[in-house]
Order: sequence, then structure tokens, then C-alpha cells
Amino acid sequence: MLVPLGYVVSELISAGWSSAYALIVRPRVGDLLLNTVGLVVVTVPICVALGVGLAWLVERTNVPGAPIWGPLFAAPLAVPAFVNSYAWVTVVPGLKGLTAGVLVSTLSYFPLVYLPAAATIRRLDPAIEESARALGSRPFGVFVRIVLPQLRLAILGGGLLIGLHLLAEYGAFAMLRFDTFTTAIFEQYQSTFNGAAGSMLASVLVLCCLLLLIAEASGRGRARYFRIGSGAPRPAVRIRLRYSLVPVVLGFGAVVVLSLGVPLWTIVRWLRIGGSSVWDLDAIGTALGQTLAFACAGALLTTALAFPVAWLAVRTNSIVGRVIEGSNYVTSSLPGIVTALALVTVTIKWFPAVYQTVLVVVVAYVLMFMPRALVSLRSGLAQVPIGLEESSRSLGRSNAATFVRVTLRLTAPAAAAGAALVFVGVATELTATLLLAPTGTTTLAMGFWSASSGLDFAAAAPYALIMVVLTMPVTYLLFTQATRATGATSSKELVRAV
Repeated sequence: MLVPLGYVVSELISAGWSSAYALIVRPRVGDLLLNTVGLVVVTVPICVALGVGLAWLVERTNVPGAPIWGPLFAAPLAVPAFVNSYAWVTVVPGLKGLTAGVLVSTLSYFPLVYLPAAATIRRLDPAIEESARALGSRPFGVFVRIVLPQLRLAILGGGLLIGLHLLAEYGAFAMLRFDTFTTAIFEQYQSTFNGAAGSMLASVLVLCCLLLLIAEASGRGRARYFRIGSGAPRPAVRIRLRYSLVPVVLGFGAVVVLSLGVPLWTIVRWLRIGGSSVWDLDAIGTALGQTLAFACAGALLTTALAFPVAWLAVRTNSIVGRVIEGSNYVTSSLPGIVTALALVTVTIKWFPAVYQTVLVVVVAYVLMFMPRALVSLRSGLAQVPIGLEESSRSLGRSNAATFVRVTLRLTAPAAAAGAALVFVGVATELTATLLLAPTGTTTLAMGFWSASSGLDFAAAAPYALIMVVLTMPVTYLLFTQATRATGATSSKELVRAV
């Protein structure tokens, strides 16, 4: 996990402190820092407010069609951010700058807060909220005093993931002509291959990531969020919206249209303009097969490696555990091109036999997408009462048997949700794949970027459509598993697990 960071540090040392200082204090770096920090500071709160608000309205009010709205609000995860930019630039050709970046980022990433928030709200014992209302609290007061504190892990975990995405995203902001550290690093390597200058910019990104990690760790605290038993056996009594019902439904529709309708309409429009000539079935079929292979391998390996890290984070309070967990977030905050260049340097120098092989590409995916699996697994493990594991061992079960029959069984939905998130990320990854993929490799994202960067939007449309169609079922699986991951566990299931 620390190989990319070590690469950045080694580049800093080789450049010399005087050169490094000169490269970091340039006015250009100040502009990039202002853009990047402004993007994070504005986008993350908007995504949190939107995700939590939608989750509470769907799970706790009488809004019609709640079972349909839930999957629709998770579906934008199936639309890559650079495809969203492609769509909005088509609809509004002059769209650019911070406003454009915030718009596209919000529509692409708010489900990262909505999903864990909805899952947590669904798990809460409704009797507590009903008792608060019986004691005179209004619905908004119940939400602020009872529901919102229980969403701390969901908000902090989702907000951290969004912040990391914003720090590392390239394609979406390059298409919007909005300069961030990531776009500047890519341009630096692409134009001059100036490793020192690019690494100086990457070092500032690492600092930004550390600040995000400190803020998330401080807000998380050491509270326990698990409980034994299913709580109230009845569903929550939904709050009647009355006069606000129509505005809420219109707001729901607006979110769906902006996040899903615009990109899907744009893709269909370009497909109609391009006609049958844009469907190169041989090239598209090859790209689809290679994308599926990379995505499945990356999802399985990343989730398996994330499990012990999540266990350390939840079950221990050691400094070692925090360092191991934090190193994953630091690495994933680096742009894909920096991670790729670090692996290129290491493999050429020490492991030439694996240079430009599939193994290196999969390793890059593990480094980049570990937090996606880690956040889900950490939340799932936090819901497993330690007493169940202790009871299993006291009844004669070995540590391995306890892990398989209790811990793994109760965290399986969270693991599936994490694997689905990784699958979606790998299937739509661009920058690292461009640099690391063996000769002849073409993924769907690579095919889309090759066509769209040449302004052939019609030729890019089939790749965009297939990426959405490919990741949409996985996104629905993510939604169903996420709502089960923190779902209340019945007493019968707990006894059977022990």
C-alpha cells in the first residue's frame, strides 16, 4: 500500500529540497489547491445533505413508490463521472469550472452517502423514534436528536469516499476544463514526463488526504453501533408529509432526471446520430470481455485483502491498526497515474518479469479501490456483537470455525456490497489502465476515452452505454446487499450463527 507513497517521497528526495520547494510554492500550485479544496468543501456537504435527506424521506415518510425510489437513487453509481461530464457537456456546451465540477460530482457521488444512510435508517428500532414523538418531539426534532447521531458512520464513511474520489478523479474534470491537482499531474506527465514536478503536486494531494483522514477519525469516535435482537418487530410508522408531499415527489423526480435522465438521453441521442456504423462489434466485444475479467478479479482480491484490515480497524484500538487502515486511504487518494507510474518504476527496477502484465494491473486496482471494500466491511463488522464470537468460542468452537460460522456469515452482505463497489470502480477505471495495461488490452473505459477525446462522441456512445448496462445490475445488487448489511438480525438467526 505504501509503494505509491514511497515513489512520491523518493521523487521528492531525488529532486532536492530547494527544487522541491520551488516547485511547490509556485502560483500555479496555489490555484490548483484553491480549486481542489473548494471542490471538496462544497461538494461533500451537498452530497451528505442530499444523500441523508433522500434516505430519510424514502425510509421514514409516506412518499409513494418508496421501493422504486431506493434503487433509482443508487443507480447513478452505474454512470461513471466522466460519462456524466460527457453528457452535460453535450447538453450545455459552455459548462466548465467549479460550478460544473460540483454539479457533475454531486450527481455522480451522492449515492455513496445515500446507500449507507438508508441502510442504517432501515435498521433503527422504530420504537425509539415513536417514543420521542409520543413525548412531544416533532418529526424534524426526532430526526436531529435520534436518527442523525446514528448516521455518524454512514456520513463519515461516505463523505470520506467522496472526498477521495474528488482528489483522484481525472476524466470528469478534464472534460469540464476544470483544473485540479489530478488533471495537472496527468498533463505534466503527458506533456513533459516531468516526474519531479508531478510528484510535488502529488505530495500536496497526500497532505489533503491526511487532513480528510484526521477529520474522519476525529468524528468517528469509539462509540459502538451494534445491538442484539431485532428491536420492534413491526415496521416504522411512516410520517405523513401532507402539503409537502407534492414538492418532495417533484424533488425526487428532479434528482433522477438530472443524475440518470441526462446521461442516458445523451447516450441514446449520440447512438441515433451515429447509427449502425458506430457499433464495431469485434472491438466492443473484446473490450467487454477484458473489462469483465479485470472487474471480477479486482473485486474478489480486493475484498479478500480488505477483510483483515477492517477487522483490525473495528476490533482493536492499536496504533498499528490505524496506520494500516489509513495507508489504504492515503494510497487511494493518489491519482491513478501516480499509482501506475510507481508500479512501473518498481516492476522495471526489481520485478521486470511482471512488467506490463495483468498481475500489475490487478495490483493497481487493489491499491486504488481498497477503501470501497474497507468502508463496507468496517461498517458490517461494527454491527456484529463481540459477545456472539465469545459465546461461540466458549461452546467449543475454534477461532477458525467461529470466524466462518459467525463473523463471516453476519458480514457476508457487507462483503458483497464492498465487492460490488469495487467491481463498479474497476469496470470504469481509466487512467491507471491506460498506462499499465499490456499491449493489445482495451477496456470499455479506454475505448470510450479514445473516441471522446477525439471529439467523436457518437463512437464513444456504445462504450458508455455498455458500461452503464454492465454496472447497473451490480449497482442494484449493491443496493439490496447494503440495505441487508446493517439490517436487524433476528434472534433465531443469532442463535443459529452461534
